[in-house]
Amino acid sequence: MRSAILALGLLAGAGANAAELPSVEHFMRYNTYSSARISPDGKFLAIGVDRNGQDVLTVIRLADMQLMKVNVLPEEKSVSGYRWISNDRLIFTSVQKFGSFAQPRGTGEWYAVNADGSKPEAVIFYGSRGTTGRAKSLGNESYSLLDPLVDDPRNVLMTAVYPRSKDGAGTELVLVDTFTGARKSLARAPRENCSIQVDEKKKPRYAVCYDDKNEQGQFDTRTELHVLGDDGKWTLVSNADIDGGKQLRVQWAAEDGTIYAELDDGKSPAAFGTVDRATGEFTELFKDPVSEVAGFVVSPVGDKALGVITAAGIPKVTLIDEEHPDAQLYASLAAAFPGQMVNFSTATRDGNQIIVSVFSDRNPGELFLYDRSSGKARFLMKGRDWVKNEDSATVRAFDFVNRDGMRIYGYLTIPKGSDGKNLPMIVNPHGGPMGPRDNWGYNPETQLFASRGYATLQVNFRGSGGFGKAFEDMAYGQWNTGIMHDIIDATRWAIKEGIADPGRICIYGGSFGGYSAMMAPVVDPELYKCAFGYVGMYDAQIQMKLSDTSKSSSGMRYLQRAFGPTRAEQDAMSPITHASKIDLPVYLAAGARDARCPPEHTEALFAALKAAGNTPEGMIVQSGEAHGFYDVGNRVKLYTEMLAFFNRHIGGKVEVGTAERTASVD
Repeated sequence: MRSAILALGLLAGAGANAAELPSVEHFMRYNTYSSARISPDGKFLAIGVDRNGQDVLTVIRLADMQLMKVNVLPEEKSVSGYRWISNDRLIFTSVQKFGSFAQPRGTGEWYAVNADGSKPEAVIFYGSRGTTGRAKSLGNESYSLLDPLVDDPRNVLMTAVYPRSKDGAGTELVLVDTFTGARKSLARAPRENCSIQVDEKKKPRYAVCYDDKNEQGQFDTRTELHVLGDDGKWTLVSNADIDGGKQLRVQWAAEDGTIYAELDDGKSPAAFGTVDRATGEFTELFKDPVSEVAGFVVSPVGDKALGVITAAGIPKVTLIDEEHPDAQLYASLAAAFPGQMVNFSTATRDGNQIIVSVFSDRNPGELFLYDRSSGKARFLMKGRDWVKNEDSATVRAFDFVNRDGMRIYGYLTIPKGSDGKNLPMIVNPHGGPMGPRDNWGYNPETQLFASRGYATLQVNFRGSGGFGKAFEDMAYGQWNTGIMHDIIDATRWAIKEGIADPGRICIYGGSFGGYSAMMAPVVDPELYKCAFGYVGMYDAQIQMKLSDTSKSSSGMRYLQRAFGPTRAEQDAMSPITHASKIDLPVYLAAGARDARCPPEHTEALFAALKAAGNTPEGMIVQSGEAHGFYDVGNRVKLYTEMLAFFNRHIGGKVEVGTAERTASVD
């Protein structure tokens, strides 16, 4: 066991030396593993491992924890989406990382390999590799794994998506041979822009189709549900028009035929329940008035829903099938890790061995192997084995009522050993703004700030995901008004509670958070003492001309609804328009290859602030980086500069290179 863990450590990089004050690199290194999956027979464990920013796939033999194989893709591609096809064979795809705030971009290529590294195959790839490879090569379609069919040692179910119009794509369910790459079409979706779901027999049965336009032609997200009958014909069974504004979304089918789904009325968080196969009737199992279902506890065998996870504040598990033996097992395991989040990760086909994941605000994540026959859990590995949980800061959940009478939720990271009072504080709005949210757990960034004595405030302002579609929709047209009010109100709540020293508060964020870091001081000029904008959006006109969002008609509809359709509205919500009002110390950073928020934003704001007489203290436009920095060295440089900036204006300690310095602030 130790030899395998040591090997993983060598792949991830050397451990940080113990020091009184951890280095910036201590926090900026990536987790040793990103995920782990046990083989169906329990003999092997596949683990996604970061190796200097590239994710590789390792396989360990559990009997003796011997490292069997490290799968490394060429051209710095990262392994992603891996699954066991059979007891000893895996399938995985490749992605390219283009920024820490953006999803890795799939290459569309798929590979299969045995646990010991034998019989490697490029199952699907671009281009041609001779006559025998033509069946595997792609045209303009892309493939994603739907079901690994672990009872079929050769084939998997994949969905193929292919363009049919400027903003529309067709979807096809395909059986793929992982040894030859041969593909067999099983079903086509009833219309453009659909996903296909299978029933308990792994037959195509449901299509959830999407639209991004409402009756007024504005950007909006809507779904409709189609069912494939035994006659091979699709029938529309649910959409907003049929069901009075409600939308039904199938989630998965259990082995006993139970169909799990969510019913969303577009007002409150969606309900979770089951769908009657014959009538289409929805039976509610759970609904929370505040929080959407953030996750599930699912039986290791049979895919039965045992519980739901909500996360308005600290994650909460509500069991919905308490009599199920696996629910009782879950309750027992959760009780063994008080104050932490526990869930089943993966399991063997018979459910006898289960990988259990555990994390908390101070625990970056651990994996245990539970053996049902012995009733014992064996520690496997820790995501960041150089982190001592007891040295980490705590993350508290909070809520307050904003100026509009809405209850808003968020998190406070409090430095270890602090009484949580009168602290220098960094307000850290998240990206998005619609959809993303802040979550409870170990956050290397806020832990870094806490190690230097700063509290960090994160608020799930209107528009944040996890609180229902109506809450998300509130963000449209309110970037510079309602959302800023929520961020400012949360800041003032922390002052009122005695948490933050009102004279020592800075604001920092990335992406939309970078936008907020510049706009919040415009709305409330006296509140913040400095602002750091990272890969931010500062000019609506630049975003509508140069960003990747603007390259599709649906993206333009989104931007026009988010910003406002008129030039006057767009200028009013752009920080660059208000450069003369940004009268506090500023630092800016961007990625030179950022397609989401192009670096022209940062360069234009720097010039505007300089022209207004407030030249930023620094600007980083990092070569090779995109929407968020990936390279550890670049991240260390960024956060070293950031800490020095905060230190100058609200006090604290910052590491510069390998030396530590302390500066006093008048």
